[in-house]
Amino acid sequence: MKTVGITGGIGSGKSIVGRILEAMNYPVYYSDEASKELVDTDATIRNELIVLLGTEVYQNDKLNRPFLASIIFQNDDLRMKVNQIIHPKVRQAFADWTNEQLSPIVFNEAAILFETGAYKLMDMNILVTAPVDLKVKRVMERDRSTMENVLNRMSKQWSDEEKKPLADFVLVNDEQKPLINQIEKLLTQI
Repeated sequence: MKTVGITGGIGSGKSIVGRILEAMNYPVYYSDEASKELVDTDATIRNELIVLLGTEVYQNDKLNRPFLASIIFQNDDLRMKVNQIIHPKVRQAFADWTNEQLSPIVFNEAAILFETGAYKLMDMNILVTAPVDLKVKRVMERDRSTMENVLNRMSKQWSDEEKKPLADFVLVNDEQKPLINQIEKLLTQI
């Protein structure tokens, strides 16, 4: 079974690529969604985050996402420590999920696949790109966020130029080049 990572900066459209692949009957694991569930349900993650950040990191038995975001987007060291708590569990959950799949190819959509080094665990990696102004527009509309907030979040991720050398395939999601055609071509090469 081949494992293929799908990554891209915020607003690039990596989830859209995942949904298209699902419509083509390929299994897609969404690491960001899985991590959101794990931080609420995994006792080890909960305990380690509380030790690191205090009890305020959880409210009403759920992760206090605004509190966590306010801390990790201002402190690179804490963001790395939080990632070191969460990402090994997400990787294990992906491995467990992969073992349950019958498809010869599975996809793992993850925002920071390259940044965490998880791309090395994949057989191949896809980078989804889009122009910065389009990514900002998409995220502002999706999250009802300010441009400043979106640009701040983007500044914490690697640029497309930093990611391209690590990618086996690059999909351009610029609303000009047909995305489905690019995905179909990519599938013939995998």
